[in-house]
Amino acid sequence: MIIRKLEDIIGTDRDVAWGNGRSRRFLIEADRVPYSLTDTVVSAGSTSLLEYRNHIETCYCISGKGRVRDASTDEEHAIVPGTMYALDRNDAHYLIADEEDLRLVCIFLPALRGNEVHDVSSREHSSAY
Repeated sequence: MIIRKLEDIIGTDRDVAWGNGRSRRFLIEADRVPYSLTDTVVSAGSTSLLEYRNHIETCYCISGKGRVRDASTDEEHAIVPGTMYALDRNDAHYLIADEEDLRLVCIFLPALRGNEVHDVSSREHSSAY
């Protein structure tokens, strides 16, 4: 059984500045589970072009407001508390946090190594994952 508290992760190597926010990684590959679980904060006012070529990701919003936009179709969806979205086809997408931080609980399959970050300064899809 694995038990972790957010307060025990903050400030450790599992508290990763991913590009436009922080990813607090509760479960990673080293935990010997097939998926990762993160508590991710997306900084208010940020837009991130992301693409996970090696992982499927599902996110559930627990606070804040934002949007997710499909990079190929420009179809956009509001993200508010209680909203789930899944990137089930390695979809390139824009993740946009509006006027307040967006907080998401995310699952990655397969598990993250734990040190992955994005280069959000690039106009190319960030695919460190």
